[in-house]
Amino acid sequence: MTTTPPRLVEHTGVPGRTLALTFDDGPHPDSTPALLDVLARHGVRAVFCLWGEHVRQHPELVRRTVADGHVLGNHSLHHDDLSAWDAERVEADLRATAAAIDAAVPGVAVPWFRAPFGAWGGTPQVAARLGMRSLAWSLAVADWDPPPAADELLERLERGVTAGGVVLLHDGGGDRSATVEAVDRLIPRLLAAGWTFTVPA
Repeated sequence: MTTTPPRLVEHTGVPGRTLALTFDDGPHPDSTPALLDVLARHGVRAVFCLWGEHVRQHPELVRRTVADGHVLGNHSLHHDDLSAWDAERVEADLRATAAAIDAAVPGVAVPWFRAPFGAWGGTPQVAARLGMRSLAWSLAVADWDPPPAADELLERLERGVTAGGVVLLHDGGGDRSATVEAVDRLIPRLLAAGWTFTVPA
């Protein structure tokens, strides 16, 4: 008997002109605080998919992320491609990442898993056994290296958003100042146009 793989979540699950912002590869000592400041100023919650080794280096930023009301995701310990790993090895990696997060913010829920590089393989099944749903995306604007300028990122975001969409962005993994600026400019434009920011249901 075959088992149906867990479904990847690509939409907010909330009706109307809703949008979820998600950020990978943090925490980062420069970009993450700047981004948290932007989100707080605009009153927007987001999902932060955390790189376990970065959590160990900057636990205070994880504490601030949670204190600001954001939702956490497990993004593996070292950002390896897990797609060809066996289930036991994937589970060990995700458990180690979960332990790092729990050391920073004891008892805080981590409902989401996101595979590094979007290379899923059998990871959604392992994540589901550990109590996490797998969070994909409907829009990726390629803010990674080489990072585009903020004007270009903003144009890509405005052109690409769709109702109920999940947007993939980054607060770690390199210079993300353009991402921070683009998000700061995007949020008020969309709010003025009747959009609502949420986290996936």
